[in-house]
Parts: sequence; C-alpha cells; structure tokens
Amino acid sequence: MRKSKTRTIRLGTLLIGGGAPVMVQSMTNTDTRDIQATLAQIERLAARGCEAVRLAVPDAAAVTALAAIRKNTSLPLIADIHFDYRLAVAAVEAGVEGLRINPGNIGSREHVHRVVDAAKAHRAVIRIGVNSGSVEKPLLEKYGGPCPEALVESALGHVRMLEERGFYDTKISLKSSSVLHTIAAYRKLAAVCEYPLHIGVTEAGGLMRGTVKSAVGLGILLHEGIGDTLRVSLTADPAEEVTVAWEILRALGLRSRGPEIISCPTCGRTEIDLFALTRAVEERLAESTADIKVAVMGCVVNGPGEAREADLGLAGGRDKGIIFRKGEVIRSVRGQEALLLAFMEELQQLLNTKE
Repeated sequence: MRKSKTRTIRLGTLLIGGGAPVMVQSMTNTDTRDIQATLAQIERLAARGCEAVRLAVPDAAAVTALAAIRKNTSLPLIADIHFDYRLAVAAVEAGVEGLRINPGNIGSREHVHRVVDAAKAHRAVIRIGVNSGSVEKPLLEKYGGPCPEALVESALGHVRMLEERGFYDTKISLKSSSVLHTIAAYRKLAAVCEYPLHIGVTEAGGLMRGTVKSAVGLGILLHEGIGDTLRVSLTADPAEEVTVAWEILRALGLRSRGPEIISCPTCGRTEIDLFALTRAVEERLAESTADIKVAVMGCVVNGPGEAREADLGLAGGRDKGIIFRKGEVIRSVRGQEALLLAFMEELQQLLNTKE
C-alpha cells in the first residue's frame, strides 16, 4: 500500500494527512444538550480507541452545552452543523477543534465566509461533508443524479469557497450508501485533490450489514492509500463503530490497538458453547490496550496447534478443557464454567504484565 499524498492539518493535538496514521472517529448519538450523558458516551468511545468525536449541534442550547463538554474531555470535538451559520461560529467560539459543514446548506457566500473567518481565528479545521442526499440541484440535473462525478464536483466547488478566504485547514468527505459509488467518488477526488480525506460509507446499516459494507468499501480505499480519517457508520452503539474501525485497520496492517482475538468457526466436532465463551472473552477485552493475541478454540485436539502463536488460548471438549500458551498446555479443567473462570484468571495475569 502506498499512501496518497495529502496536506497535513491539525485537529487539536492530532495530525491529519501528510502520512500521519489514519485517525479513527465516531459520533455521539446522545442529545448534546444532555451534558452528562454526552460526556459519558465520549468516555466510552475513548476507551474503545476513538480519537475524535463529532457531536450534533441543532440549536443554541447545544452550543451552550459544547462549552461545558469541551472543558470535561480531552478528546478533540467536531461540531456537526447544518443550515445555521451562526451555530458554526458559536461552536468554534465554544472551543471545538473542528466543524463539519455542507456550505451548500449554510446559506449565502457571506455566511460561509463568516464561518471560515471564525474557524481561522480559533484554529479550527473544517470538514466539507458532501453526501448523495446533499448534492445541489444543478449538479443533479447535469449528471442525472448523485453519481460520483456529481459528488466530486460539489465538494470541489465548496472547497473553493473556503479558499477564497485563504482557508486551507480543510478535509473532505464524499459519502454514499452505495459502496461502489463511494469507492469511485473517492478515487476521482484523490486523483485531483491534496486535501486530507475523511472516508466512510454512509447509512451502511446495522451491525452486521453495516460492518460488511464498511469493511469492503473502506478496506478497498485504504488498501489503495486513500483515506486519512474514517468513521464506520452503523445503526448500532457508536462504540461498535470504533471497534469495527480498528479491526479494519488491523486487517490491512495499517494500525493495531488492543488484543487480537482468534476463534474457530465451530463444526460438528464442537462439544462446548464456543459462541458464549468467545463473547465472554471479547467483552472482557473490549477496552484493553494490551498487544496480545488470544485464541478461543473448540477442539482440544487441534486447538493448541492451530493457534500456537497465541499468547494465551483455550480449547474445550465434552469432558474437559485446556488452557495453553504458545501451543503448550498449562492447565486442564473440567466443565465449561470452570474453564472460563480459569481462563479469566490466566488472562488477568497476562494483562497485568502487558497493560
């Protein structure tokens, strides 16, 4: 993989583009005006590895809440603004490090310039966010619909509005619910633009379907070196978005965070509830940052051999289960509950040395 060359911008303390690691982002689904609930969700997202978080800002009350939220979290914040330029200006004045706007629905060119001037004054970055539902009517008529070409032309037109005010701390996103349209649009944009790109498949669906669409679309783009920040959009707990994002990056060898869990798919020889065991291990390690490999296997005969590279693993049969390190059996336990308990004890000892 060769990373596409992009400009470097700064979001708070984070560098974006210019060869910096791909940044993982998510968005809260709490009411931003509920300060405590929003802070609690930001904390959960950060624990999963979220590096910047976007918040909806629908009105002045949400802007007021932003100031309190900003004071109580270290995670960079991005305000999601639609229609009212005054909210964008007030959001950067409240301390957020970034804005997500679609200049096409902010209003007049003068209003866009007001937002840009405020962002410059407060050193905030702006993401131009174009999706298939926000393309301007003239472009829809020109191209016959929200095709990749229309998305790219819309984004570049909006970027020029920022450049008119000498603003270049910009990143761009082009999103469609179509994986193929998303890939094509980002390829076209990357070929003609050096601004950092935020990638994602919008309205991807629930946990399973959304994960599949995001993994395919984002995986292809990242493998081609396209993408500086990403969000996996799921109709699910936002924490799951972060977990999926990191697994996509891990699968491509771009970044890794926390344990890698390997488990067998089960077969007719499986005589234990491997699904329950795997869920228990995944839940235990959901927020761990330890660089370890853990295996959950369903066969005591082949398990240690097939997962011999694991730092710690378990495998179970009808009458007993085993716990192994690097392929070597260290404990033999009877009963699934006893096996899980023993494994968690060994896992905690391992984590004590790694976290």
